[in-house]
Amino acid sequence: MAGIYIHIPFCKQACFYCDFHFSTSMVKKGEMIIALQHELKLRKEELKDDLVETIYFGGGTPSVLASHEIEAIIESVYQHYRVSKNPEITLEANPDDLSRNRILELAKSPVNRLSIGVQSFFEEDLKLMNRAHSAIEAEASLSFATQHFDNISIDLIYGIPGATDAQWLQNIEKALSFGISHISSYALTVEPKTALAHMIEKGEVANIDEEAAERQFHLLIEVLNTKEFVHYEISNFGKEGYFSKNNTAYWQGKKYVGIGPSAHSFDGKQRGWNVKNNTKYLKSIQSNKVPIEIEVLTIADRYNEYVMTGLRTIWGVSIEKIAKEFGEEYSNYLIKGSSKAIAQRLLIIENGVLKVTQKGKFLADGLAADLFMV
Repeated sequence: MAGIYIHIPFCKQACFYCDFHFSTSMVKKGEMIIALQHELKLRKEELKDDLVETIYFGGGTPSVLASHEIEAIIESVYQHYRVSKNPEITLEANPDDLSRNRILELAKSPVNRLSIGVQSFFEEDLKLMNRAHSAIEAEASLSFATQHFDNISIDLIYGIPGATDAQWLQNIEKALSFGISHISSYALTVEPKTALAHMIEKGEVANIDEEAAERQFHLLIEVLNTKEFVHYEISNFGKEGYFSKNNTAYWQGKKYVGIGPSAHSFDGKQRGWNVKNNTKYLKSIQSNKVPIEIEVLTIADRYNEYVMTGLRTIWGVSIEKIAKEFGEEYSNYLIKGSSKAIAQRLLIIENGVLKVTQKGKFLADGLAADLFMV
C-alpha cells in the first residue's frame, strides 16, 4: 500500500496559531495546479511497484480550489499511478467553502471523505484563532454535508485560552449531534513566530493553560468512549470502519509521496521534503526538477521514527519487531529505557507490545522522545 499527499499552499486568511506553509495570495493558483500535476508525472517511478490506496489533499486550505481543479489533479494521479479500486480520497475543507452547491459538486466528484476544519462551535474561539468561518457556517456545512457524505471527519481544538471545560463538552456534544464517525482533536499550541505567540507575548491573549488542556483531552476521551469511538491514535478517534486510511498508513510506516511545496515523503529508508517556497517550487517544477531535499535514515533514525509513531497508536511498539528489524541492542535499550515509565504506569507491555496507558496518553510524544536512540 502507498499513499499520495497533495499540499495545497493557499488560504483565504492566516489563522493566528498556524505555522504550516501557505500563501493568502491566489495569484499563482492556476500555475500551481499545473505544477502539481507535473510533479505527479515527474515522480511516478517512485511508486511504480506500489498500489495507491489513499489520496489526501492537505494544506493550506484545499477547499479554496474549484471542484474541477481538484478533479484535474485526481485525474493526473490516475494517469500516472496504479490506483486501487476504491481508494480513500480525502479533502480538507473549511466550513466557509462548503456551500450547498459546493457540497453537491464534491459529492459527484471522486472525493469520498471530507475532513472539515471546524475547530470550535463558539464564535469567540473562532475569532481568537482568526478562523475564516463563523459558528453558524460550521453548523450549516455539517448539516448539509452529512446528507451527502458518509465519511466525514471534523477537527476540534482544545486548550483554547478562556474556554471552560463546560464549553469544551458543549463542543463535543455539538459535533456528535451531526452523527459523524471521526474526530481529530488537537491541543492548541503556541508555535514560534506565529501571530498567537506575538499576542501572548504582548499580553493580549492569555497563555496556554497546560493543565486545562490535559483535563479537556481526558474529557474528550471519556465522552467518545461512551459513543463507540475508538481512540486509535493520540489525536484521532473513529468508529469501526472509519479510521483514516491515509493517517493510519503514515503511523504504521507505509510509503507515501508528498506533492507540492513543503510536502514530505517517506519510503521506509529515507524521507524527503519539498522546498517551502511557492515561487522556488514553481520555477523548479517548470524546469523539470523536483525541488526535494533527501535524508537517508540511519538505523537509529528508523528506530526512533517507529517508536514515535507507534506509541501514538493503539497498535503500540512491537518489541519483537524492534529486535528483528533493528537488532537486540535496540530491543534491550527499549525495554530498559521504558522501565521507569512502566513503574509510573505511563507505559505498559502487553503481549510483547509497548503501549501508553490512559494516564500516559497526553504525554505520549515526550515518553517516546525519552526512548530515542541518540
